[in-house]
Amino acid sequence: MVVDGADKTAALTNRNAELVRLLETARDQLGDLREKLAQASAPPQTFATFVQWAGEHADVVSNGRRMRVSVMPSLEAQLEPGDEVLLNPMSVLVDKAEPERSGQAAIVREVLDDDRVLVVTRGEDERIVVLMGGDARQRVHEGDTVVIDPRTGFASEKIERTGVEALLLEEVPDVDYSSIGGLGSQIERIRDAIELPLRHPELYREHRLQPPRGMLLYGPPGCGKTLIAKAVAHSLADAVGADRSYFLSVKGPELLNKYVGETERYIRTIFERARAKASSGAPVVIFFDEMDALFRARGSGVSSDMETTIVPQLLTELDGVEALSNVLVIGASNREDMIDPAIVRPGRLDVKIEIARPNEAATMDIFSKYLTPELPLNAAELEAHRGDRVVTVRSMIATAVDCLFSESDSQRFISGALIRNVVDRAKTGAIKSVVAGDAGGISTAHVRAACEQEMLEARAVVAGAIGQV
Repeated sequence: MVVDGADKTAALTNRNAELVRLLETARDQLGDLREKLAQASAPPQTFATFVQWAGEHADVVSNGRRMRVSVMPSLEAQLEPGDEVLLNPMSVLVDKAEPERSGQAAIVREVLDDDRVLVVTRGEDERIVVLMGGDARQRVHEGDTVVIDPRTGFASEKIERTGVEALLLEEVPDVDYSSIGGLGSQIERIRDAIELPLRHPELYREHRLQPPRGMLLYGPPGCGKTLIAKAVAHSLADAVGADRSYFLSVKGPELLNKYVGETERYIRTIFERARAKASSGAPVVIFFDEMDALFRARGSGVSSDMETTIVPQLLTELDGVEALSNVLVIGASNREDMIDPAIVRPGRLDVKIEIARPNEAATMDIFSKYLTPELPLNAAELEAHRGDRVVTVRSMIATAVDCLFSESDSQRFISGALIRNVVDRAKTGAIKSVVAGDAGGISTAHVRAACEQEMLEARAVVAGAIGQV
């Protein structure tokens, strides 16, 4: 009997323990359900933007309305102007929220101080906004694109976009005058017009002579206009003793925009950025490639007459009220006759330099920039010239020039770009010879074959163009 009673007591004890466990589990589950039910039935919280502290309260903007609200004492987050916050149904600031990543794009027109910037939104509407994080003078510049919240008046960040920023190249090209062949007289005139006023400004002041504001490089394609503009930008920093210079390369056709006023805004932005860069004393080159595509003669009747507003905008920037100190405008065109005369008159693009097709002497000079003694040369030809690499290369260049100018009308096809292609073709031929198991190195035969192929293609292109006309 005693044993049976002990067994019953043990069984009841185990049953009670199991019941306690089940009750505790049910209690926990009921608590979770109550918590979830409370969360599901809780009223929604409101997003707002923190503006500033006002003692123990906070100024926020919610749904376009500015309010002064209480702050939950338990809030530990550090709040900065522009931060997203949460308000409970009693309009009490309870927590910090994740920032919104969308907004309206606006163009910076002017930096007013360390916190505020003047921006332009769609329709040329101007608005003053506060840049989150401050330090506006260092972080943004005229022409930059920022994201703003129109309801709160805050600018959250600077963004890169495919507008005018994509049309500008601010890095200075690594090209100097020694890299350019066959244009010695043109380079000398350019250096006299550009570097002389920068190296000897006191003499210009003494003679009451204004340095040129810009220049126009014109001539057939492939003859070095763009290369000269790059060399000018590279040499300007040395001429004025600055740490660096800026080269704003404007891709003319890509500047055109179908929306009224957008191309004019791009032009204003380009010059605003140039003035901002030049204000530190560094020289700035604005290079308009294919200038005839943008600034066609007004009233020509061969376009949509959009130049009636684009050309005046450029004229205003060239000789308007705002000075272009340390800013040089260079234009390049294959059709200078199509550019509006008001742009190329004296006082605007003062210096006009023709970049003509190279003659025989200039062609040899250009060849020497690409076909150099350091390249792999054919062993048999080196032996024929007693191992003298310089003499071997000169012989190849002389053969190439004779081949290119073998006919009376050859010069009208020759350009610096064609000469570079000839050398590239000769190098390719030498590589193919090595792959085929023949003797390696560039030979006169490779150079001659490359000249014949390039001239044949050039004549075919010109003949095709004439046939289409």
